Amino acid sequence: MVTRLFVELVGTDPVMQGLAGGIVIAAMNTLGAMLVLVWPNPSEKSLDAALGFAAGIMLSASFTSLILPGIEAGGIWPVLAGFGLGVVVLDRADQWVPHVHVVITGRNAARADGDARIEEDAATGRERVDPDDARTASVLLFIVAITLHNVPEGLAVGVAFGSGENLGNALSLMLAIGIQNVPEGLAVSVAAVNAGFGSLFYATLAGVRAGLVEIPVAVFGAVAVGVAAPLLPYAMGFAAGGMLFVISDEIVPETHARGHERIATMGTMLGVAVMLYLDVTLG
Repeated sequence: MVTRLFVELVGTDPVMQGLAGGIVIAAMNTLGAMLVLVWPNPSEKSLDAALGFAAGIMLSASFTSLILPGIEAGGIWPVLAGFGLGVVVLDRADQWVPHVHVVITGRNAARADGDARIEEDAATGRERVDPDDARTASVLLFIVAITLHNVPEGLAVGVAFGSGENLGNALSLMLAIGIQNVPEGLAVSVAAVNAGFGSLFYATLAGVRAGLVEIPVAVFGAVAVGVAAPLLPYAMGFAAGGMLFVISDEIVPETHARGHERIATMGTMLGVAVMLYLDVTLG
């Protein structure tokens, strides 16, 4: 029923389906970002549980909707090659992110101008930054990191629709990633509020922007696979590698850093169960 309704609304063109999928997952990110307007101060425990749930969905989706279908389409080696490339690209992106604050905050310029908030500690000789500046920079980095990490999610949806092989599988992946985008969008907006970024509206906008990258990336994935079908197993492996890297390198450490490991783990288990249910019922 869901599959038939989707075809009636969007049509059968894989690129248009990829565009629709990108819009849906970005809209879910927007929904999560807007939750800060009615829930401006969720507890750290609640956020860790929600992000754990997102990790569980991504973990299950990486295998059921990307790795296993990719192996069926092209064998194990293309998937592993794409997987390795996805890990390398996300790792390089993470290496780039720590330098983004220089552009965003202008800390180097402030240092050159002798800004009093950036001093040298007399005892250690190390740079000492005003706590408010450090907090703002860390939140900006978090927003940029979430934006970068939305790329493999959007790519995964585009590739799934672009393959044209199993619309039910693509829809289950779209819904799963859309659902896990809700806590991610909320986390970005809450982080912006906690950093003192003006109004709640601006904080919500920060969360919305983090998800908009998924639309063009989803279209790119659908077009690329449609034009060059042999790319499918590589693209699926790439998307899975990127998603699993995000889970291990970012989400799990974040949710286990404040003493909420058990609730975050329960959230992850629930996310895995939800994705498995969607995969079985829609796939």
